Amino acid sequence: MSIELSLSQKISEIVNKLYNADVESSVVQIQNTLPEFTGDLTCVVFPFLRFSKKNPVQTGEEIGALIVEEMEEFTGFNVIKGFLNLELSADNWGGILNSIASNESYGAIKLDVPKTIMVEYSSPNTNKPLHLGHIRNNFLGYAVAEILKANGNKVYKTQIINDRGIHICKSMISWQKFGNGETPESEGLKGDHLVGKYYVEFDKHYKVEMAELIEKGLSKEEAMQEAPLFKEAQVMLKKWEDGDKEVTELWQKMNQWVYDGFKSTYEAMGVDFDQLYYESNTYLLGKKVVDEGLEKGVFYKREDGSVWCDLTADGLDEKLVLRKDGTAVYMTQDIGTAIERDNDFKIDGMIYTVGNEQEYHFKVLFLILKKLGYDFHEGLFHLSYGMVELPSGKMKTREGTVVDADDLMKDMIQTATKATEEKGKLEGYTEEEKVEINRMVGMAALKYFLLRVDPKKGMVFNPEESIDFNGNTGPFILFNCVRIKSLIRKYNSSDFEGVVVREVSDKEKALISKLNDYEKVLEQAGENYNPALIANYSYELAKEYSQFYASHYILNEGNGDLKKFRLNLSNQVGRFLEKALNILGIEVPERM
Repeated sequence: MSIELSLSQKISEIVNKLYNADVESSVVQIQNTLPEFTGDLTCVVFPFLRFSKKNPVQTGEEIGALIVEEMEEFTGFNVIKGFLNLELSADNWGGILNSIASNESYGAIKLDVPKTIMVEYSSPNTNKPLHLGHIRNNFLGYAVAEILKANGNKVYKTQIINDRGIHICKSMISWQKFGNGETPESEGLKGDHLVGKYYVEFDKHYKVEMAELIEKGLSKEEAMQEAPLFKEAQVMLKKWEDGDKEVTELWQKMNQWVYDGFKSTYEAMGVDFDQLYYESNTYLLGKKVVDEGLEKGVFYKREDGSVWCDLTADGLDEKLVLRKDGTAVYMTQDIGTAIERDNDFKIDGMIYTVGNEQEYHFKVLFLILKKLGYDFHEGLFHLSYGMVELPSGKMKTREGTVVDADDLMKDMIQTATKATEEKGKLEGYTEEEKVEINRMVGMAALKYFLLRVDPKKGMVFNPEESIDFNGNTGPFILFNCVRIKSLIRKYNSSDFEGVVVREVSDKEKALISKLNDYEKVLEQAGENYNPALIANYSYELAKEYSQFYASHYILNEGNGDLKKFRLNLSNQVGRFLEKALNILGIEVPERM
């Protein structure tokens, strides 16, 4: 039982005895004492005043006196306004550390009834390579899945691959007209990069055609629809949905190029998936559900043959679910995908990791599923996140100036290589070791920088800032992890486990308190789908340890028990730093 839980139960017992109350331990508020006050754990007294009929200081002093009398873990207390600050004994600090150290499963939360949760992330279009926005998406979705798994849930990582639609046909038409038979092999390009090249090429020619039509007197909106290249893409989409052999074969060939490219990008990112869904399959179920929705009166058909859902009574608008030519839209396939996933896994919850520009889309999707009568709509959640910019400004897509994911990861590894060389951190290592460590450092810098920010917030990614070995960065945390590994190797024994000392410094208390907070932070991160809580916890723990390391003897400590105590403390800090980083998808080298 944790010290906080024991304290909550004791305070509940004391309040009920002193004031003839009926207070459950679950409502007792315990938190870490603020640094500016004396104490280790703080109880908020205000909720008990209606029972004590006394002021906050009197109430706190009465409760505090009995806690110190009845709980040997506490040696003193003070009351500041409505806050009772309690001081733990040195013995108890050592006991907390040893309790954590001896519990291999500490930090792995177990639920009596685990939930089945599906986390969707990545979900790219097969008309271009992944970019910086996809990197944040993948890192965020992967970390949320790992956090939920660590919270005791059964988690499935998934993506919906958007492999059909007008955007896919744009790349296909463009390659047909301007590609001269190019292949990834002939051009020495990853397949997703080659297909993306022709998506950009389509846009260039499309703009020229639009400009010519506008010169002839058409409005921009009319020109967009009447441009010959766009019309050809529409015809191709209709042929694809009708199963045209030639179009289908081209679609299969170009999509495979992209899948091969995506595979190597995901491997470099260090993310994986348990289940893949393809829009080319799920849209069919979506179209079937639209037909069923028409019969139920959830949807209605306009004179032109298009099908809509009227959500105006719910404060939204009318939403197109099927075009007049019978082709599906994004909403169609998203309806089908959600239903298919529930059929496959009987999910308790599904999290969509998608940028905040799609918030309205998911409000509509969840409402339509509710109107269609699917109970699982209650467990659906849009993990909306802000966009990523570089110091130079926003990313662009169609103009071909997008920040490519593959290039960015390579650049980060090169930046890490330059930084480690300048600091002489890898002298004496083999070239193979240097390459692998620099890869880990570069990816740690990238992942941590993107995950340390609350998902809801937009952010500016600064590559140079992210690689700093002395700041709030992944490399700083890695360095402290590796420093601890080196320390334990040098000692070359595990006889430090279980040692208790009589005196504990403030820095040692702060570290043990941080270790004790791990499960609480993990639970909060799971409840809020927020990896930033884990990221910032790992930084705070590493920063505390760095200060401790600089101000305390460890291997050179003359007192044998104190040396072992500090080695045990260091070992546990390293253990939980690595545990936190692994949840974020960050690898930790053995040496550095």
